[in-house]
Amino acid sequence: MEPTPNLNVEILGECKIPSPLALSTADNDLVPNFIVPGERVFLHGKAVTDDVDLSLAFEAAGPRDRIYFDPRKTRAGIVTCGGLCPGINNVIIAIVNELVSGYGLKTVTGFRYGYAGMVASEGYETVALTPEMVADWNLKGGSMLGSSRGNQDTEEMVDALERLSINVLFTIGGDGTQRGAMAIHEEAKRRGYRLAVVGVPKTIDNDINFITRTFGFETAVSKATEAIHAALVEAQGAPRGVGLVRLMGRHSGYIAAHASLAAGNVDCTLIPEVPFALEPFFAHVDKVLKAKNHMVIVVAEGAGQELMHGDAPQYDASGNKKLLNVGTFLGDAIKSHFAAAGAPVNLKYIDPSYIIRATPASPADAIFCRRLGQNAVHAAMAGRTGVVVGIWSDHFTHVPLTAAVGNRKVIDTDGHLWGSVLLMTGQPPVFS
Repeated sequence: MEPTPNLNVEILGECKIPSPLALSTADNDLVPNFIVPGERVFLHGKAVTDDVDLSLAFEAAGPRDRIYFDPRKTRAGIVTCGGLCPGINNVIIAIVNELVSGYGLKTVTGFRYGYAGMVASEGYETVALTPEMVADWNLKGGSMLGSSRGNQDTEEMVDALERLSINVLFTIGGDGTQRGAMAIHEEAKRRGYRLAVVGVPKTIDNDINFITRTFGFETAVSKATEAIHAALVEAQGAPRGVGLVRLMGRHSGYIAAHASLAAGNVDCTLIPEVPFALEPFFAHVDKVLKAKNHMVIVVAEGAGQELMHGDAPQYDASGNKKLLNVGTFLGDAIKSHFAAAGAPVNLKYIDPSYIIRATPASPADAIFCRRLGQNAVHAAMAGRTGVVVGIWSDHFTHVPLTAAVGNRKVIDTDGHLWGSVLLMTGQPPVFS
């Protein structure tokens, strides 16, 4: 096991300004309280202490009674990057409302189309965000600010922030976005420019390290479950029917695992964490079809990549290796194998990926997005920088960017989650 990185959070300076929030420093049940100085979230609980091993605890997120930035002189910026995900607009609303209505900021700038909107040569206009403008954005999927992939020049982006006198930048995005945020943070530090960079982690795959779940995941699982139910209907409607569903999950099979458990009628789940061979997989398919004449298979997009041979690897604008389509590959392989064996199947293939990405957030995710956005604002106004806001053991936390963008979170194939999937599907632990 790799050592836990230092989880100490960088602070721009001493917080001397009284917070304008109408909260209480007293411990009572009537008024929400400010975070107690020294409040930490451990791997297995929460405590208030100054004597703590920083490799084992996160700084607790939440409002402080003293803040670093003077709201009257502070300008904020928001940028959304990477692929679309349910809840982005909800996070934007929460940030704008908390900045303006909570802290009293006068200027909140939205950058269009990701980091490209922070580079003057791209020619994108900025957007002045107000609570009135964003009021109904939660009803829409995607990002109302727009998004993009690709590496932009860090110096040019910080130049833009300085020209606009932006003191606080919120970066809503996944691993690549937060790496870009870390570069902006480091460049601002190099210049001596007092800039708080706070990320809100966005990855539908739920694969960011030291964060229990990311926004949009609950919505994705819900919509994926609907696709699995449709696959079951199709499979049951034909002799030797096979419903095959391809879900998101480049490196981590969390959506596939959770949606399979939620649906409760999946006969085989394939995830990137568990390599598989075709022949033993075909044997399992044959066994299930002989037993009940239909079958449902769920496969994460990153599974089985080692089985496919394409041209030289290609990469997207963010540097991610483009995946080959395991769904169509597996569907063709199943049909060919059983046709050759004289026992053809009726296979129906469903890929709901873009429907899931574009759907509005579920109520549970909307609430989660609201709280993430609020805590991101609290962190920034208290001078925290180079962090993302996450959740751990049901407590909101500050996670240094260096820790969040380190190793990717994957399913423990010896753990309870994957064990539950194996028990439900009845599939062998490995197809090898």
